[in-house]
Amino acid sequence: MKRFLIAGAIVALSANAALAQAPATPAAPVEAAPAAAIPQIAPHGDIADTLRASGQFTILIKALDATALTSVLKRPGPLTIIAPTDTAFQALPADQLANLMKPENAAQLQALLAYHLINSAAPPSKIQGSKGPIKTASGASVQVDASGSTIRVNDATVVAEGLVSNGTIYAVDKVLTAQVAATNGVSARTTGQ
Repeated sequence: MKRFLIAGAIVALSANAALAQAPATPAAPVEAAPAAAIPQIAPHGDIADTLRASGQFTILIKALDATALTSVLKRPGPLTIIAPTDTAFQALPADQLANLMKPENAAQLQALLAYHLINSAAPPSKIQGSKGPIKTASGASVQVDASGSTIRVNDATVVAEGLVSNGTIYAVDKVLTAQVAATNGVSARTTGQ
């Protein structure tokens, strides 16, 4: 069963770029904040190595390792990850985080992680000044709003960003859920959460 789940996630991530879409609607002209307004994540090779070197994504790395998705983040890409910080994961109810990390809940954890992965390049230069949905590897969309001085993904705020050898990392202050995307006007299928 675990091989099936891993294979499904890898197939979802390696689907053609048509599954990932750029934000659809350019926002009305808004004075954008300078690129330096969002702290930068120091690149250390690929997405997986950079997350590990940062030190602020230990829970995410543990979850990626538990679902065998770390190796996907080492592929050539381009990929984009919306990476909840340790603080974001710790803000979840303690029992919810503990349950997600149990081996018997690997499918649920994998679905949650797939909702944080985008199978295309979505660097700040591509999304700046726009607002709209972007399809994730789970098949559901996140609502990205980069029309103001901060970048929002669903109800999370991007607190740091980084361009690395195989894509983009957006560190966020909340763990994303498809249910929040649906309440923000994005059609999203349930990710098993």
